[in-house]
Amino acid sequence: MDEAVGLLEGELEPGRRRLAGPVTEDLWLAFLRFGRRIFDVPDTSDADGLLFQYGTYAFDGPPTFTLDLVRQFEVSDSEGEHDHYVQVHCELGYGRAPVLEALGNFGSWFFHDAGDDLEEWAQGLTARQAWTRIHRLEPAEIRVYQEKV
Repeated sequence: MDEAVGLLEGELEPGRRRLAGPVTEDLWLAFLRFGRRIFDVPDTSDADGLLFQYGTYAFDGPPTFTLDLVRQFEVSDSEGEHDHYVQVHCELGYGRAPVLEALGNFGSWFFHDAGDDLEEWAQGLTARQAWTRIHRLEPAEIRVYQEKV
């Protein structure tokens, strides 16, 4: 898990080197490659999850439409009990646009141990109307970071 941010950045790098810059779909595919990687996590339910969420938020300034792609890992203490989660974010900011703000807020989780299929989850998300509006957009800002929650 200590290398998760670097691994995600490595997946994103080829798209960032493009002359025109990456579009949302390029970054989503890179995130899915990262999401397929196996990490050493506790043997508990929901210890390794992916989150696809979007909405208009004002975290560090004016409201902006944001797509946040998150991988969450559970961290256990020395006795094997839940201690905290670590989240690795790929946050895509698009600025303010009424057409994007009209999409509202949405979030969907996928957990590797739940028996669901990652590819089916991803296809379900890209079948949403919101995806048709954002998949070809170039984000104004891309932030990759890790936080303890």
